[in-house]
Formats: sequence, C-alpha cells, structure tokens
Amino acid sequence: MAPARTETDLSFLLDHTGRVLRARVAAALGEIGLTARMHCVLVHALEEERTQIQLAELGDMDKTTMVVTVDALEKAGYAVRRPSSTDRRARIISVTAAGAEVARRSQEIVDGVHRAALGSLPSGERDVLVRALNRLATGHLATPGDGDRPARRARESAK
Repeated sequence: MAPARTETDLSFLLDHTGRVLRARVAAALGEIGLTARMHCVLVHALEEERTQIQLAELGDMDKTTMVVTVDALEKAGYAVRRPSSTDRRARIISVTAAGAEVARRSQEIVDGVHRAALGSLPSGERDVLVRALNRLATGHLATPGDGDRPARRARESAK
C-alpha cells in the first residue's frame, strides 16, 4: 500500500507546468529561428555590457552551451564577440541592430506565451500566483540548499 500523501505534490506541479511552458516558448521562438537560450542572451546583453560568463550565469548555461549559443547568434548576424572595455581578457557579447530587432520580436513572443498561460486563470488567481512564485523564488527557494544536487539515476548493472 502506498503511503498517504499529506502535502500537495509541489514538485510535480512546478516541474510539469514549467516543462509545458518551456516547450510552448521554444515552439513559439522556433517560428522566428531562435531558441530560448538565444533569446536570453540577446535580451540580457542589451540591458548592459556583460561578459560571456555573466550571460551564461544569467541564463543558467554551462560554458559549452554558451559558446554554441553565441556561435549561432554570430552566424545569424545577431551578435558579435568583442573585448571588454574594462578587462581585455574578457569577451563581451555585443548585439547588432538586427539582433536588437529580433530580441524585440522574441520578447513580444515570450510575453505572449506568458500572457496566454496566466490568462487561463481568473485575474485574482493570476496576481496571487505571480506574487507567491516571486516570494518563493526570492525567499525560501532562492538558492539550492547545502547538498542539493539534481538526482541521478542509478546505473543498471550488466548481467
């Protein structure tokens, strides 16, 4: 017999809705030839001068993923790497005029996906949900705890 659940399965709810939302954003951005990572880099690089490392941290990307993402942005003509004005060892991602335009369009797309998701709720629930998620994201769930690591599946032994 399965143990009785005493709390709502918050992990499932957040994982499931997050996965579906990410898939919808990816599909919508794919229509203009961008990935969510490309969108993230463009938008954050437009906010202020940032190094590749800073942009990777903001987008929760490892170095390899960041390099591949910036390579794709350069190939599309949306960004260029250039030396930092404050540290010539660091590389800045500079957004081109075409990149700024596609970032504007991609932000409209992402905002539309988010608006549609929240629009499926009554207005009072939208506000409560957003406030509650913001409180979790900046409070209790702002950072992983000591020893928090993604779970890995155990390897199956060869028979």
